[in-house]
Amino acid sequence: MSAYPAYVMGGLCVVGGVTGFARTRSVPSLVAGVGVGLLYLWSADSIRKGTPNGLEAALGASALLLLSSLPRVSKGPVPVVLAATSTVTGLYYGKTVYGLRSS
Repeated sequence: MSAYPAYVMGGLCVVGGVTGFARTRSVPSLVAGVGVGLLYLWSADSIRKGTPNGLEAALGASALLLLSSLPRVSKGPVPVVLAATSTVTGLYYGKTVYGLRSS
C-alpha cells in the first residue's frame, strides 16, 4: 500500500482550490479544494506512518471528490479530470482496503 496517490491528490486538490479561488473568487472552490486536499494529505501521512484509518480516509476523500465532481462533469474539463482521478484513486484504495479486510 502506498501513500503516494493520496499525497499527489492532496497536493492537486489544495492547489486547485486556491487556483479556483484566485481566478473566480469562488469560496466553495477554496473550501472544498483545501478541505478535501487536507483530508487526502492527512490520510497519506497516516498510511505512511501505518496508523489506523489512513486507507479508509483516502477512500472517503476519493468518494467525496467524485460525488462533488459528477454533477458538474458537463461543465468543462476540470470536473471531468477531477471525476476521473478520484475514480482511479478510489479504486486503488478500495481494492487495498478490500484486500486487507478479506485476508
